[in-house]
Amino acid sequence: MTYIAKPSLHHPDLPKNAVGHTRRDYEGKISTLCAGCGHDSISASIIQACWEMNIQPHRVAKLSGIGCSSKTPDYFLGNSHGFNSVHGRMPSVLTGANLANRELLYMGVSGDGDSASIGLGQFAHCMRRGVNMVYIVENNGVYGLTKGQFSATADKGSKSKRGIINSEEPIDMVGLALQLGASFVGRSFSGDKAQLVPLIKAAIEHKGAAFIDVVSPCVAFNNHPGSTKSYDYVREHNEAVNRLDFITEREEITADYAPGTVTTVKQHDGSILRLRKLAEDYDATDRIKVMNYLQERAAEGEVVTGLLYVNPDSQDLHEHMETTSAPLNTFGARDLCPGNVMLEKINASMR
Repeated sequence: MTYIAKPSLHHPDLPKNAVGHTRRDYEGKISTLCAGCGHDSISASIIQACWEMNIQPHRVAKLSGIGCSSKTPDYFLGNSHGFNSVHGRMPSVLTGANLANRELLYMGVSGDGDSASIGLGQFAHCMRRGVNMVYIVENNGVYGLTKGQFSATADKGSKSKRGIINSEEPIDMVGLALQLGASFVGRSFSGDKAQLVPLIKAAIEHKGAAFIDVVSPCVAFNNHPGSTKSYDYVREHNEAVNRLDFITEREEITADYAPGTVTTVKQHDGSILRLRKLAEDYDATDRIKVMNYLQERAAEGEVVTGLLYVNPDSQDLHEHMETTSAPLNTFGARDLCPGNVMLEKINASMR
């Protein structure tokens, strides 16, 4: 395979953000995924979100597992920290990194095979512990690298490219995230950048476990009639519960949002999510109502997208464990081994 490198020179007139970077500075290597793959659209949305939020690339740590989706961190934020773990183990590796250095912005990218099968237990504990991260699952319902077998998220009754009908019940990652305690849960579609970009921006600002399930059609093995993860199916069955706009605390809220049509959700860190309601009775802060609503719409064959749930008073793993505010990787031997006198005090306190 011939490797094509991106040119290092950028046009001098490219617009720059507040920290002096062009959008090109947030890109990575040239993608080797199939042309038209939804995963590349997700990478483009991550790039756009980080550029618009003026994030310094070196402040980001991106981690992944194995699969087509887990290759994508190579295609965005080329100047950030990165680690490609073994199959399904991204959450535990990211948790360890987060505990060692809480000052980085952690982004975990996974797939339905990586998170809903071999990594399901890892996903569960990452959500319930409230690890401060953005967890993105690029969900196409198939194992693309091994030629299109059904994954655990494939809907019952959906048809494979070879005409095989899936007879097994699907694992609903959104439903699991809600049950396990994720404090930010969203679902989007790779082909809907207008919805996905602000959703990623809001997840980045959220404190705690922020989970986004992105339906991302596999153009090679799962984009045909009969598939419920195809472009046509999602576009025909997509029900957006809200239109999203993300406004940081520093920006002025304009009068474009008419009174009575917007719900404002203030998060724990002071950032603001503004939700324009399409359904008057939808409340993104009521976990039980959200879970019931998703089940009702799923029974009607609808794919609900948007910000599905957010806890405005969320906490992360460091608050649960009452860790020190200093990153653990800054401690020296004297800090970690304070001596026998301190050890005696600790032992005495536990008797």
